[in-house]
Amino acid sequence: MKYTFDIVGVSPLLQFFNHQQNSLQKPPYQGVEYLGMHTCTLDTFLESVESVPAKRGWNLDQVVDTVIQFWLNNSESIRYWKVSLSDAGKDNLLVTRLADITALQAEFESLLDNDF
Repeated sequence: MKYTFDIVGVSPLLQFFNHQQNSLQKPPYQGVEYLGMHTCTLDTFLESVESVPAKRGWNLDQVVDTVIQFWLNNSESIRYWKVSLSDAGKDNLLVTRLADITALQAEFESLLDNDF
């Protein structure tokens, strides 16, 4: 299984919490997890994903490698999001997405299928 990790944006804490609660009431996308954190460091990213593989049946080593590769290959993006999170203030979270690629593709396709 291949995984992807990305920073989605900065969100107010309560809005992220509300999104997570609403997600529990929808059919779950089995391979997509959104995570919120107060700091933008590699240690924080790794800590945030530790519980996901056990819950999803994913390979922890591959998930950790995916996060580390993201960190190594996206230094400008990481700097941008660190500044954005700092500018947003303490009541905000950095939101990341960890997913298996097949499930993420299914989620995107379901968004396109919805009538707006």
